[in-house]
Amino acid sequence: MLTKFETKSNRVKGLSFHPKRPWILASLHSGVIQLWDYRMGTLIDRFDEHDGPVRGVHFHKSQPLFVSGGDDYKIKIWNYKLRRCLFTLLGHLDYIRTVQFHNEYPWIVSASDDQTIRIWNWQSRTCISVLTGHNHYVMCASFHPKEDLVVSASLDQTVRVWDIGGLRKKTVAPGGEEVLRLPQMNADLFGGGDAVVKYVLEGHDRGVNWAGFHPTLPLIVSGADDRQVKLWRYNESKAWEVDTLRGHTNNVSCVMFHARQDLIISNSEDKSIRVWDMSKRTGVQTFRREHDRFWILSAHPEINLLAAGHDGGMIVFKLERERPAYSTHQGTLYYVKDRYLRTYDFATQRDNPLISIRRPGSAGANQGPKTLSYNPAENALLITSDVDGGSYELYMIPKESARGDTAPEAKRGLGVAAVFIARNRFAVLDRTTNTIQIRNLQNEITKKCPPPCATTDSIFYAGTGTLLCRSEDKVTLFDVQQRTTLAELSTPFVKYVVWNNDMTQVALLSKHAIIIADKKLQNAQTVHETIRVKSAAWDDNGVLVYTTLNHIKYCLPNGDNGIIRTLDVPIYISKVANNVVYALDREGKNRQIQVDVSEYMFKLALLQRKYDAVINMIKGSALCGQAIITYLQQKGFPEVALHFVKDERTRFNLAVQCGNIEVALQSAQELDDKDTWYRLGVEALRQGNHQIVEFSYQKTKSFERLSFLYLITGNLEKLRKMLKISEMRGDVMGRFHNAMYLGDVREQVKILEECGQLPLAYVAAATHGLHEDAERISQGLTDLPDINGDAKLFLPPTPILKEDNWPLLTVSKGFFETLAAKGRAEAAAGSKGGATTAAAAGGLDDGALDNAGWGDELDLDLGGGAGAAAGEEEDLGLGGDDEGGWEMEDLELPADVVAAAAAASAGTGAGPFVAPAPGVPASQRWLEKRSQVAADHIAAGSFQSAMSLLHRQLGIANFEPLRQYFMDSYAASYAVVPGVPGMPSVLTHLDRSYNADAPTQPPVAPTLLYSLPQLEEQLKAAYKLVTEGKFTDALKVFTRMLHIIPLMSVASRKEVDEVKELVTICKEYHIALRCELRRKELKEEDATHAMELAAYFTHCNLQPVHLALSLRSAMTVFFKSKNLATCATFCRRLLDLSPGQKIADQARQVLAACEKAPTDAVKINYDPRNPFDICSITFSPVYKGSKYAEDPYTGARFQPSCEGQLSPLGDIVQVGADASGLLISATQVR
Repeated sequence: MLTKFETKSNRVKGLSFHPKRPWILASLHSGVIQLWDYRMGTLIDRFDEHDGPVRGVHFHKSQPLFVSGGDDYKIKIWNYKLRRCLFTLLGHLDYIRTVQFHNEYPWIVSASDDQTIRIWNWQSRTCISVLTGHNHYVMCASFHPKEDLVVSASLDQTVRVWDIGGLRKKTVAPGGEEVLRLPQMNADLFGGGDAVVKYVLEGHDRGVNWAGFHPTLPLIVSGADDRQVKLWRYNESKAWEVDTLRGHTNNVSCVMFHARQDLIISNSEDKSIRVWDMSKRTGVQTFRREHDRFWILSAHPEINLLAAGHDGGMIVFKLERERPAYSTHQGTLYYVKDRYLRTYDFATQRDNPLISIRRPGSAGANQGPKTLSYNPAENALLITSDVDGGSYELYMIPKESARGDTAPEAKRGLGVAAVFIARNRFAVLDRTTNTIQIRNLQNEITKKCPPPCATTDSIFYAGTGTLLCRSEDKVTLFDVQQRTTLAELSTPFVKYVVWNNDMTQVALLSKHAIIIADKKLQNAQTVHETIRVKSAAWDDNGVLVYTTLNHIKYCLPNGDNGIIRTLDVPIYISKVANNVVYALDREGKNRQIQVDVSEYMFKLALLQRKYDAVINMIKGSALCGQAIITYLQQKGFPEVALHFVKDERTRFNLAVQCGNIEVALQSAQELDDKDTWYRLGVEALRQGNHQIVEFSYQKTKSFERLSFLYLITGNLEKLRKMLKISEMRGDVMGRFHNAMYLGDVREQVKILEECGQLPLAYVAAATHGLHEDAERISQGLTDLPDINGDAKLFLPPTPILKEDNWPLLTVSKGFFETLAAKGRAEAAAGSKGGATTAAAAGGLDDGALDNAGWGDELDLDLGGGAGAAAGEEEDLGLGGDDEGGWEMEDLELPADVVAAAAAASAGTGAGPFVAPAPGVPASQRWLEKRSQVAADHIAAGSFQSAMSLLHRQLGIANFEPLRQYFMDSYAASYAVVPGVPGMPSVLTHLDRSYNADAPTQPPVAPTLLYSLPQLEEQLKAAYKLVTEGKFTDALKVFTRMLHIIPLMSVASRKEVDEVKELVTICKEYHIALRCELRRKELKEEDATHAMELAAYFTHCNLQPVHLALSLRSAMTVFFKSKNLATCATFCRRLLDLSPGQKIADQARQVLAACEKAPTDAVKINYDPRNPFDICSITFSPVYKGSKYAEDPYTGARFQPSCEGQLSPLGDIVQVGADASGLLISATQVR
């Protein structure tokens, strides 16, 4: 038994594998149903609405449903996507033992202690047949996979086979549903004629606990309290006992046929699972537990997996290894398939049988070939297996071209592992004597030596004369000749060892990790995987390509890894060449898989510092995406990402990060928005490039910042001009600040006097010796304030440096900067005198400020003084409501900025040295826990991973409508903290787990913009708009809610359920409003379809007030169109809602008129009695039971022809996409 997954829980009474996903349902004696991912080993969900033990559970083959039956006499049908019970079937009068969906029809069969078997239609939610005949508890019942048969087992010591062909004809044939509407009292009591007993199998001496059909043959297997397993055969007329399998020492709980082999598997209360050979009728294997009785077995419908439930939980297991034994030498693959050794030539793709080898042991005994070792020098093969507790076989392959049916005699021996270590020697690990035996090709022992560690349990080839010896927690490099340990490496339990072609690198593969090391086991790098590692091979470039259960991945020598592509089924890599992965699948078939290696070749070139190759890849390949950009940023190559990105906003962000002010300036001019100019100003100020700072402040109209910049750079002339500008703008505080910066006391006094601050104006004038002004002001004051005799004139300090820009550290340019500069210089030389982007701004020198940034009209040498200037504010374009105020189009860059940018373009200038940011950024910390909630990734700025999650969870294919929400969420997770004077502001993260009392707090989770209370407020607003008849506005609100919900994160399961309820409300209203808006468009063009839409509108699940309005509207439309029969149905539904007196009277009058002539003048596609959903693309009904395509996000249903289109419910999700469901809380994945 190969255990793949094990759980510990209450007693497991029911099990069911999901047919497609790696999930298994376990129903417990405690009443809980658990949903496990057996591949990841995680509990996905739990369902606990049953009262008492749940004994039966089963997944539907294609729908997101499962059924459960328990001791509370209830059968519950659940939707695992909605994570809730849809409905309950009542009818049984005692414990329910098993439940099962039919493969084809909408049926469920259930067995109960009330001595009956019931068949239910889960679509109509009715019991369609009761099978009576057993006179004791019915322990199990199941459908035949293909025929119209049911088998049941009972404690009355019989197995019964029932023919349900009549039931199929009655319910599936046209008109069959009419029959079901007849009273079924007699059928409930005595059983109907639609299901009859075909055979009664008697042979067990005690109660029968289980019976099951063979998937393809006319066989039945049963297990009973007489401790026997019986095999039965049947034909059209009779059934008979074939054989009895004895061996269990207690009641047999469950028994079943293996889906892919001639085996029977049974388990029992004797704490064992037994495997029986169906053809020999003998026991093959027995697996025991010490303390736990077994109760249930289940087999996966598609793959070779079994599960068993016991007192302490459950196990998922395989009976035998499916990995083929293989070995690659140069261009040939040697592998074992069935009982042949075969070769596969990679170049010619020819597959030939070479020799016949010993037939493997009994099926299910896990005795097939385990490893294969090839000796090219002597053309010999070593094959090991688990036969006899571990053995090997040595084959000498004939030199001449042998046919596959030749069977050379093998030399055999015992040993848990055997590998060639020299041209004519191989090593065998003998665990009985704990020695390593060296044997020649005649299978004679030539030497013995003890292993390096007493716990050594396997050996692997490590070059001529050396072995890798595996023990509990380490691998040892052992020289057999010298009997010395060369090196040791601590590892998890290593299963496979893969060397590269020149034996310089080795990969040690364990279950969930890969360790890469050199030939001396040094410089080890470890890659951890959550899903099992299956195989690996080195490519010619020194990159390890490996497979997990569902991915092909790569690992670079430094431990960096990534995904190459996904897999449908596990494969075992035999060779990697160029863009092709050669592999064997579990059937032993050779496969070639084309892969794109450009990503890992790019990373390898970066790692090996082959920068020419990096540049060529950037120019010639389609490498793109946030993942590559993030990788380059993490590895310290933002300048590489800068030259590879075309999107201007991303280029700007990268340029700011690596301090490339020239590229940032180019991108800012392309983007030309306020936020970009602000960030450019911050970066330019950090670098001391105050000309670009000035330019940025002018672009953002930051008057106060401009004034302060001129102050700290000592530019008093421009400060005076700023004083004039603030006067024209009527900005009193700005004017006073500028006067204070200049030390202009007269101007300060003048401003204070104009503002009515006469005491302050007097103090300022008297203190600074302006006696005339002081005297004039004092005449308007009754009480003169005291004057401080020690007061001094407040003047700003003189700047230390007044050069054009602050000095920068000169450093040599890196390879990529030089190469990029060279490319720009060549491009500039190729253009005929075209101005660069930076130079396009012109020259902004001290003498040119008069015309820079404030428009051509801005002439500060105004003849009329300040008052005239203030009066001309509108002409200057600096105020008023015109959007063209303070025009910046004519602003030109300073000449020295132009020169600096031109120098950088020519590759001659030296760029600034940028020190790396200390520590790990908060956004990276936020994502360390590998959150599956997209909102966390968005707030951390990892848009690529967020989009990947949303595509996988909800099938979102169009992210354009979500762009602004992404940006807003990202912006909301950060705050800007002003720095001390002379220092830039600090960008800081906002963490939602912030605690003011904690001394230090590492980043845990980002603050989120959207919350549940916000959505509830929006819902109220939308309801109000619908009530007011503003359908277009209401539709926009519901669409916005559908856009926001995937970008949320909530804390509890209760809130998750509330959000899912919101999604359902949005879906119903969205469909309803689209129908109504469409009806209004078609009012004149297509009156028939408009009537249909009015009818469909009334079938959406709306608030009572809105439903009443829709019914009233439909009543009016149909009455005017003379469709009186249908109109009457709307009248009755409206009256059922108990509307106001006036509306009720009107409805009764219309109903009376309709009942006089209950006919329809126009035939329409509408059946009020048949439940349906509305396809909001075709605006047609999707009736219950018909095929449909589904929106995986909202659950809206569409006609099958709409599959692949964007769902109109938000225009973001692809109809029919395979998705796991909405995930907005960490509690959903615990």
